[in-house]
Amino acid sequence: MRIGLLTEGGYPYVSGEAGLWCDRLVRGLGQHEFDVYALTRSERQEARGWVPLPPQVSRVRTASLWDAEDDGVVYGRRARRRFAEHYGELAATLSATVPGQVPGAAGTVSRADSEAAPDQSALEADRFANALYGLAELARDEGGLPRALRSETAVRALERACRAPGAHRLAREARVPDLLAVAARLERALRPLSLDWYEDDGLGAVDLCHAASGGTAALPGLLARHFCEVPLLVTEYGVRLRAHYLTDPDSSPSIRALLAAFHGRLAAETYRRAALITPGNAHARRWQERCGADRAKLRTVHPGMDATPFAEAGESPECADPRTLVWVGRVEPAKDLVSLLHAFAEIRKEEPGARLRIVGGPADPEGAAYLAHCKGLAAQLFPDEADGPHAVGSNPVSFEETGGPELPSRADAYASGALVVLSSVVEGFPAGLVEAMFCGRATVSTDVGAVVEAIGGTGLVVPPRNPRALAEACVALLRDPERRARLGAAARARALELFTVEQNVAAFHGIYLDILSRTPARRVVLDETGEPVPFSAPAEGHVPGRWTESTARAAVRGGPGWATDAPVRATVRDPASEKAPAGTSGGPNPDASDMGPPAAVPLTAIDEPSAMASVPVTEGVR
Repeated sequence: MRIGLLTEGGYPYVSGEAGLWCDRLVRGLGQHEFDVYALTRSERQEARGWVPLPPQVSRVRTASLWDAEDDGVVYGRRARRRFAEHYGELAATLSATVPGQVPGAAGTVSRADSEAAPDQSALEADRFANALYGLAELARDEGGLPRALRSETAVRALERACRAPGAHRLAREARVPDLLAVAARLERALRPLSLDWYEDDGLGAVDLCHAASGGTAALPGLLARHFCEVPLLVTEYGVRLRAHYLTDPDSSPSIRALLAAFHGRLAAETYRRAALITPGNAHARRWQERCGADRAKLRTVHPGMDATPFAEAGESPECADPRTLVWVGRVEPAKDLVSLLHAFAEIRKEEPGARLRIVGGPADPEGAAYLAHCKGLAAQLFPDEADGPHAVGSNPVSFEETGGPELPSRADAYASGALVVLSSVVEGFPAGLVEAMFCGRATVSTDVGAVVEAIGGTGLVVPPRNPRALAEACVALLRDPERRARLGAAARARALELFTVEQNVAAFHGIYLDILSRTPARRVVLDETGEPVPFSAPAEGHVPGRWTESTARAAVRGGPGWATDAPVRATVRDPASEKAPAGTSGGPNPDASDMGPPAAVPLTAIDEPSAMASVPVTEGVR
């Protein structure tokens, strides 16, 4: 089958989210054909290029979210009225207080309103969906949506919605700078509406759209379903709505409320329209259910990780230093290394010979500042120790990075210690813990995110931000090598059973077949000679009734002959050059004086053939 893989800020680029997972999925499913549709977040990401692509990737099309361009179309009176209607409806759903609404616009639900809440919430969900698809249809028919989304018309529509009776208190308190900021963020999030991906030679030609994340990445999948009836599969290893709540803490409450309402509505619409939803863990699944996902559509598929680099360490656990604790990861405040250092101070009182290796580096200036603070704290808590008056002292805490002679890889980092520690206060799926489990190491972790789900009964779990509890758990395992070895062996067996690439790929292969088996045939598939491919259309496609309502379309299997052409540039649709009469929506119009000036957003399309108070400590689930 032909899969349209939808990504944002990731695959096929060298840097980005979920890139490694997508690459493993594509390479593991060589029997399928993949078209990659990628949204990019920065110029730097585009400049770093793509990863090598396997032969089954037949097409890559990209569009930018970091820069803006319009197609030169200026709306006439009718198109402008149509835009104002749809954008006003969308803004109204974001600013209104709705009993039982999806996460986003805060509000309390009274007991008297509890019976009316489901119907009211469904009504608001339909209003949001109609407004969203209305804007997409406007972009398809007329073009010009990027300029309209940046225009004064959009800001005024948002202001009217926030000042209307029934608007939420935080929406009513929005000032002009807040409205401008929200309008700009909505324009960026809605850029996929203007792409020329939703035709029979684009996403309309695939059998299934697979969104590698929710949010903006899933928006092209929604439009492919709306315009071309292509089924949508959504995979989330980190819920985008949750990520929104954790970002932009310096924004005003009004901005945060309106944007949270938009992301909540978009998540609810995505879950409603998706054929299946595959969370990576129970933590993400609970978020999805809270946002309105139907439990019948949910299939938990754990992330697939390559166990090969960690095999040597896992098969020789006796090589580890029995007095060394290891922390491995990206240095940032959410990892709470400060609590880990204070816990290690307590550990040193009980086990004077213990050492702590902190392996990892920062990813941004905030992380670099946090690393400097942690190094200063370590120097203060653990003065350099020397064996004699003339010997050079050393600190029991070391800050290192992989890639050097002592620690060439992450596997070497895990292998250097007998105990791996995680001290995070915020965590999604703990990939670092799974790597430690592949290495057969016992773990002590804080109870956050999907930690308990990942380790099962193979490690100790303590509350976050509790250095004394963390220290007690570490001391207990340092003093009990037999228990440590037993937990490490169980951890490795669990990881090899649940979290390998092979398990992940096999799960998605079955899901693809499941979705297609329940999807009516949309077109007849032809081979190179023009003959129908046997069994390309399911038997139910010939049953009279709703199965045959859609008009069948012919598509050649075995091409993509078009993919061998030279790369071409494609941008947002420009119907002005196709059908717009002069003086209407294709050229300057005096009625469009409130539209903002054009800005530039290259949307590229590239076709390629390949490319210590006592706190309970539990083992596993508490």
